Amino acid sequence: MSIASLVQIAHFLKQEAWAERNKAAFEALFGSPGGRYPKQAMRALTLRAPEMSGDSGVPFAAYIHPQNPASGPYSGLSFVMFPVPDRPCLIGMVVGTQGLAPDEAILGRPGHARKTQGICSWLNQKYGRGTLVAWAKQDPTRTDLPLPDNVAKQWPEYKSVFDRYGKEIYALYSPTDDRTGTEAALSAFLDLLLEERGYQPIAGAQASYQSIRAEWFNNLMPTIENTQLVDLLDSRRYVIIQGPPGTGKTMLATELLRTSYGGRGRTIQFHPNTTYENFIGGLAPKSTNNDLGFRFAPTRGFLMEAAAQALQDPSSKYLLHIDEINRADLGKILGEAIFLLEPLASGRKIELPYDFGEPFHRTFFLPSNLHILGTMNNADRSIAIVDVAVRRRFAFVSLWPRMSVVEEFGCATMQKAFRNLVSLFVEHAAEDAFPLVPGHAYFLELDEDRAKRSLRVNLAPLLEEYLAQGYVGGFAEPIRGYLQELRSL
Repeated sequence: MSIASLVQIAHFLKQEAWAERNKAAFEALFGSPGGRYPKQAMRALTLRAPEMSGDSGVPFAAYIHPQNPASGPYSGLSFVMFPVPDRPCLIGMVVGTQGLAPDEAILGRPGHARKTQGICSWLNQKYGRGTLVAWAKQDPTRTDLPLPDNVAKQWPEYKSVFDRYGKEIYALYSPTDDRTGTEAALSAFLDLLLEERGYQPIAGAQASYQSIRAEWFNNLMPTIENTQLVDLLDSRRYVIIQGPPGTGKTMLATELLRTSYGGRGRTIQFHPNTTYENFIGGLAPKSTNNDLGFRFAPTRGFLMEAAAQALQDPSSKYLLHIDEINRADLGKILGEAIFLLEPLASGRKIELPYDFGEPFHRTFFLPSNLHILGTMNNADRSIAIVDVAVRRRFAFVSLWPRMSVVEEFGCATMQKAFRNLVSLFVEHAAEDAFPLVPGHAYFLELDEDRAKRSLRVNLAPLLEEYLAQGYVGGFAEPIRGYLQELRSL
């Protein structure tokens, strides 16, 4: 296999016949039966593998844009391997020292950076075994920024490489003894490079390509299982699920309340008019037989009521689910009760201004069996949780759209529409817009006719609202093009 030849080069601890061996491995990548990419894809790349990099003293093998000259400094996007004495080659994605052109459009697109970050995150999780083996820069175009010192110190054996090309390297993998990790990194980086040039692997390598892509793509939109969320609630007690509209955040919370908590709990919903008195407690009118017909008396709010119910059976967990938790200012609503939201602290109490009766009277505390689960829509930016003190007290997890759900409950039209829209967000959305990608709930229809109508009347208005609010301003035209497709169904 062609990738296997590159793995051997990467792990060969000497530099003899460096140019010759790299030339053979490069040519073996293209064309069947042993290649990974179609023969014509070779036109999209040029190999640069000098025995020694002249003035720098840093040898390399680079796959560069064919518009570059045959020798000397080059520009644009490239895949590079850097050999060093007595260590496997450093593998990475690099911007040529002469600048971004002719690949400035690729390097400047949010999707390219997002993909390299996804690949490196996947490599760390799968092959790092608790240590850093891969790293990616937030913005590949920032060739003014060197490799961070804390990252470079992870691999002192590559110091000469970092000293010379630390500003140009924007993604890297440091091979371990596990050669399957090296093969995965080489395949992922090369697949991305050729994909950006308009080529995919040949039919015989499609299974490998799709498998690797699916694995690192999951790091762009990671999933969280019910059991993981339950474990997090058990350890942290206070958790917020955040995500785009239509990802099933509320459904997940109510399902957990029904199953994992056996129905012990309640669901409330926040809104801009929610107050301290509603949530913690305060004076509220109560009916009487006097002339006024009512009097003000201390009345427990949602949180105090949940705490009281949890105390009725301390051996069983109790869940307070707060839907749309970002629709109110949680910092103001909690008041001094924020002191109680410390998952690892016990015995904390606050004094109350009124006597609320059993079981708290004038001293309020949160029992250890009370868990709080908030759900938060990323697309609703009318009110957001920005208080750092509040954020510190909750564990945040993200719920992303899931293709597996659409494949099970969506027809062919829905599956195609979902893939196309997710691809638009992955490729073009800036970091603040990426969490707004509509969830799988918009694509769950098995009947073709109803699916087309649903896309027009449910999904299209959401995207139109995104455009009106300026949420997708950085890629408004691709979204408008997508909307035209929906209207033509």
